Amino acid sequence: MRWDALFDDMEAQLAARQQLDLEAEIAERALVDAAGVELADRLRGSLGLGIRVHLSSGSAFEGVLSHAGSEALVLDEPHHQVLVPYAAAVHYVGLSRLAVPEQSRVRRRLGLGSALRGLARSRARVTILVSRGPSETAFHGVIDTVGRDFLDLAVAREGGGRRPANDRQAVTIPFGALAGIRSVSAAVD
Repeated sequence: MRWDALFDDMEAQLAARQQLDLEAEIAERALVDAAGVELADRLRGSLGLGIRVHLSSGSAFEGVLSHAGSEALVLDEPHHQVLVPYAAAVHYVGLSRLAVPEQSRVRRRLGLGSALRGLARSRARVTILVSRGPSETAFHGVIDTVGRDFLDLAVAREGGGRRPANDRQAVTIPFGALAGIRSVSAAVD
């Protein structure tokens, strides 16, 4: 019997077993790490990419992902920007596999309401797409009030100006019904 060959074989088996254990531990850690990744982190990892966001109504928004907040994203279309609440999306196409966590505690706390309050402050004309299941409705106007879980939109005719105060129609829209908010892009001249 060759003792050297026996010990070499046992050493090779031990090394192979240690390698398998290491690979299993790495795979387990990767699964645990992936379980902690949030959608917003994946979206931040895709900033600057062209993506498509599909809604439950069957429609989709497509553009360059320019912002990923805690509750909504912003897509840059050729002539508009679209704010899409994460809750309105059913799936995304074109995301990177990279995940980037938000470093700013302040930004982590800013939600959909904060973005909508910014639009209200700027008196930006918007088109709001409301969706529940397979149907959609579009409202055009200016956001007047933003509450904790709703907004009031002063409705205007599409392409027209805001109605006079005595002829003004306000529509109250719960955040849960928002499918997208389209506004004029800051980059458009």
